[in-house]
This record gives sequence, structure tokens and C-alpha cells, in this order.
Amino acid sequence: MVRLLNVYTISLLASLGGLLYGFEISSMSGVINTDQYKNYFGNPLGTLQGGITSAMAAGSIVGAIFAGVLGDWLSRKVTIQVGAVLWCVGSAVQSLTNGIGMLVVGRVLSGICVGLTSTLVPIYQSEIAPRKIRGRVVSLQQLALTSGILIQYSIQYGCSFIQSQAAFRLPWAIQAIPAIFLFISLFWLPFSPRWLASKDRWDDALKVLAFLRTANNDINDPLVLAEYRSIEDQVRIERETESRSFKELVSKKLRKRVFLSVAVHVCNQLTGSNLLDYYILYIYRSVGVSNLAVAAFYQYVIKVVMTVPALLWSDKWGRRPFLIVGGITMAICFFVVSGLYGGYGEPNPVMNQPYTSLIINHSDVTRLIQAFCYIAIGAFNLSWAPIPWMYSVEVVPLRIRAKTVSVALTCRWTINFAVAFAILPLFHATTWGVFVMFGLFNLAISILFFFLAPETKQRTLEEIDEIFEHGQPLAMSFSPRRRQIGAKWWHWLLKGGVLCDDHRHARQEDVDIVDERNG
Repeated sequence: MVRLLNVYTISLLASLGGLLYGFEISSMSGVINTDQYKNYFGNPLGTLQGGITSAMAAGSIVGAIFAGVLGDWLSRKVTIQVGAVLWCVGSAVQSLTNGIGMLVVGRVLSGICVGLTSTLVPIYQSEIAPRKIRGRVVSLQQLALTSGILIQYSIQYGCSFIQSQAAFRLPWAIQAIPAIFLFISLFWLPFSPRWLASKDRWDDALKVLAFLRTANNDINDPLVLAEYRSIEDQVRIERETESRSFKELVSKKLRKRVFLSVAVHVCNQLTGSNLLDYYILYIYRSVGVSNLAVAAFYQYVIKVVMTVPALLWSDKWGRRPFLIVGGITMAICFFVVSGLYGGYGEPNPVMNQPYTSLIINHSDVTRLIQAFCYIAIGAFNLSWAPIPWMYSVEVVPLRIRAKTVSVALTCRWTINFAVAFAILPLFHATTWGVFVMFGLFNLAISILFFFLAPETKQRTLEEIDEIFEHGQPLAMSFSPRRRQIGAKWWHWLLKGGVLCDDHRHARQEDVDIVDERNG
């Protein structure tokens, strides 16, 4: 008989924090095209609408800044509960808004919740998950996020037929329901065993591990004891060798790991997904898509469906292939859309519109742009949407995990704020140029992670430390079978002088140690 509370169900309940994130993303995209919203708020355009949209990111910056400290102090799950309370307050303020100012305040409060939960939910999930399914478990965060976008958009589409202010007030009030459920359910979920260990609550940490890994809570199970001792050794070594201050994040020993954790989230915001999430209705309207609501609905369905392969196979295929292939695919899509805008676009004769380029009487071009937007959003949700949540947590050690992910998410939300604020004016000024810009960004980040990011799949969080501690080459961070193939390319690259000297002089005995540990 399957136990009601296990790693999957616990992670699924915690991922309601991601559902809230998705709700807030589509809380704007689903209403900005409705007459009720335009009439009540005075049809905000350009920087004004950009400011309303980016208010959530501003709050998320604040939440992410404090998430690391609160997560280490109060615990991961209690801090998530604090975020759920803030979300309910923000939803109430938005639904009762009397103007743009109050709406912005409500979105900032909701954003603080998103900053807290988006930082700590993946940490919590990764710290309770066995290594072989850690990617699958953390991917539940992104699946919940995309589901939240689809659910909120569907609610707003239904409410759009209401001929009153309830068309936007009701959806903003309904989004408090999952936050209430999240807050209550967390009382029954366990603390992270690694957080308990960091607080010297060793008996509790062992009991939680036994609960998560065995059906009968057997604290004497060999696998439970092995993982417990691994955590114990790691905590002891960390306390003997390093401090816990923020200065350690820029130390020579850890700076590459911190950089990768931060970079994967920053690059996530540079893929152009925000353009497709926030303003897809503007894009479709400018190219002549007939049924905007249905077209956007299909996109949100694609987001949910394309998250599933990463959930199922990221632990088998690895993190790097998803990131590299996803980035290249998105780059191709954006370049094609840019070319079609540039080749067939005409100046918009109507003033006070969010776009200055129109595609008129070219139905084939319209369908092509719509198709490539779908492919781009599918590629994003297969790769750069779910992978950063797991990778940013995996590459950093326990003692600085919450602080590093807090810094990473602070940077993520800072870039999100800047991009959300600037996209609409840029889209208005040069429609085709925005797609070229994001296409170049996608190429750059694919190259960056091809050369810098080691593979972390199916490693314990403690084993990943060895990959970085011993300066392990990228070819050696894969599975044993892939290492044999990768080693040939590795030696070829060394002869060609492509890779850096630090990796070129990696000690053979260190590689042998890692090979022995991994069979």
C-alpha cells in the first residue's frame, strides 16, 4: 500500500508555492486585453503597464533577499508558510483595488511571497529527495508553475464575459485559495533533514530520513544510515573548514559554484520567455491571429505538457543537454520570427498601440509566427524553465545553499523586473529587434553552459561537492558510460588548446577517486 505522505506527495504539496508564481504571471496576461480592465485603469500602455507588470518582480526581489536568512533561521517550510500569508494579503489588496497605486501594492506583496517560495521550495524539495529522482521531484515546481498559469488564465477567460469589475477582481481573489491550502498542509510536512542536521537536531534528522526513505520508518535501515552519515560528515567538514558568512560566497574555492547557481537563473530571464508570457496577446494581435484568447490558451497548454518530459527524463538524460538544446532551439525560433516581422511587417497606422508593426493579409506568415512562438515556449518549458530550479540548488554545498539560492533568485528577480519593465517599450519601438536580441541571448547562454557547467544528475548533494573540489573535467562528470565517450573528446580538446589550464592539469588520482565512487 502506498503511503499518503511520501517524497512525491510532500514535494507536490510544497510545489503549490510554484502554483502561486504561475497565478501571478497570468494574473496580468489574462486581463490586459479586456475592456473591463482598460476602462477601469485608463488603458495603461508602455512604461505604465510595464510598471504594473513588473511590480511583482520588485516584491520578489525583496522576498528573495530575505529568503536565505529566514530559510536558515526559521526553516524552509516555516518561511514558505510566511510567504503563503503574504500572498493572501496581496490577493486581497489586488481584488479590492481602487486604482493603479493599490494594484501595484498588492502585486508587490504577492511578489514578496513569490520571492520567498521560489527560493525555498526547490531547496526543500532537493533536500528531501533521493539522488536518483531529485530532478524529477524539483521539476514539480515548474509543473506547478505552468499549471498555475493555465488555471489562472482559464479563470480569467471565463470571468472576461462578466460585464463588470468582477471580470478582474474575482480572479485576483480566487488565487488566494491555493495559498490557504499550502499554509495549512505545511503543518503536516516534515522539516528538511539537512536543515535539521545544520541545527544539530540529529535525532530528528535521522527520523525524517527514515520516514522519507522507508515504509516502516526504520532508522536502522542501511541506506538510511549511509545517507545520514554522509550528511553528518559533510556538516562536520564544513564546520571545521569554512565559515557561514556571505563573504564565503565570493571565496576562490566557491566562486565558480556560486556563479553557476546565479547564472542559471539570470540566463533563464534572458531567454525571452517573459515576452511570450506577459505580452503574447499583443504579439498575436499584431500579426493578425483571429481568436486571441484561444491562441493564448493553446500556448499555456503547451507550457504544461512540455514540462512533463523534463520531469520524467532529466534524471536520465542530465541537465546540460536540456539547457544547451533548449537554448539553441529558442534562438532559431526567435530569429525566424524576427525575419518574418522584418520582411512582412507594416507600420501601424493607429496611435496608442503597444506595437508599431503589423502583418496584414499574410495568413501563412501569421500561422508561421504563431507556430514558432509555440515551439519557442515549448522548448523553454522543456529546458530553461525547470532545470534552473534543480541545478542552482545542486551545485552549492549545504552551508551556503540557502544564501546562494537567495542571491541567485534576487538576481533573477532583478533581471525579471528590468526585462518586464523594458520589454513593452522595446516591443513598441522595434518589434523585430526584440526577437533578434533574445535570439542572440539564447545562443550566448547555450555556449556559456556548454563550456562551464558540469553534469549533476544522479549524484547525492554531497557527491557533487567532489566534482568541484577535485576540479573534475566536464567529460568526467557524466555517467561512467558517457565518460568513456567524453574522455576521447576531452583529450582532443586538450590537444587543440580549447579548454582552460585549470582543467587541463586536473590530477589523475582525483579522477580515479570519482570513478571508483561511481562504479
